[in-house]
Amino acid sequence: MSAAAQSETVIDPRAAVDPGARLGQGVVVGPWCTVGPDVVLGDRVRLISHAVIEGRTRVGEETTVYPFATIGMAPQDLKYRGEPTRTEIGARTVIREHVTIHRGTVTGSGITRVGANCLLMAVVHVAHDCTLGDGVVVANNVVMGGHVEIGDGAVIGGAAALHQFVRIGRGAMVGGVSGVEADVIPFGMVIGNRARLSGLNVVGLRRRGASRDSIAALRRAFRDLFGGTGAFADRLAALQSVPNLDPLVNEMLAFAASPSHRGLIRAAIGADEAED
Repeated sequence: MSAAAQSETVIDPRAAVDPGARLGQGVVVGPWCTVGPDVVLGDRVRLISHAVIEGRTRVGEETTVYPFATIGMAPQDLKYRGEPTRTEIGARTVIREHVTIHRGTVTGSGITRVGANCLLMAVVHVAHDCTLGDGVVVANNVVMGGHVEIGDGAVIGGAAALHQFVRIGRGAMVGGVSGVEADVIPFGMVIGNRARLSGLNVVGLRRRGASRDSIAALRRAFRDLFGGTGAFADRLAALQSVPNLDPLVNEMLAFAASPSHRGLIRAAIGADEAED
């Protein structure tokens, strides 16, 4: 495709694009799409058909939105009174059929964010004030309550349900059909209803280039944190006092020590070798 063709914006005559919307270069708006007056579409965004983009919404460049997805609609929150809250989608993200992403609320952060290079498979619901990092993969039929936070590179299995205010750490994995009602440590792997911490997401760590030494250090820290004797808080403090910890271990411990609305999913030691 020529550079001129890539820079040309194409709006199907059957689409409804408000004159106030701002469209970048090379945007394609397919038939029966609706784009509201406060929407910003970055360069080469593609709305295939029947997509609805409303509210104060910004969609990053080269993002693709599939049929019947909606972005920036009002939140499902009875306290919401039409305040001008926002939605933001990162670059090169793929939003498949029937995905719903709702704008933020004034009682939350005021913005719902999905990062760059994410994949949201069909029928995913991203509720108000959720924050998804970069490279997150969310499989079909996943539902999120409001204020959920998902770290970079996390993977959420199909039909999982994430309770409001839950935090999913970077590089973690949630197994399919899991009910997650507490926080998941970075690089952890949880499964079940209610979800239990079954070990470390070693496959994901390897795919992202973690060294053998880092993975070994994480395993040792995981066993000491979740399988040692004494109070959990004492074990956490003891690990944090160790000098020259691996950066991935530091990240896991900092996550475990940080404030949480929902608490932390705990583990029964002995399962963390199962994912090799």
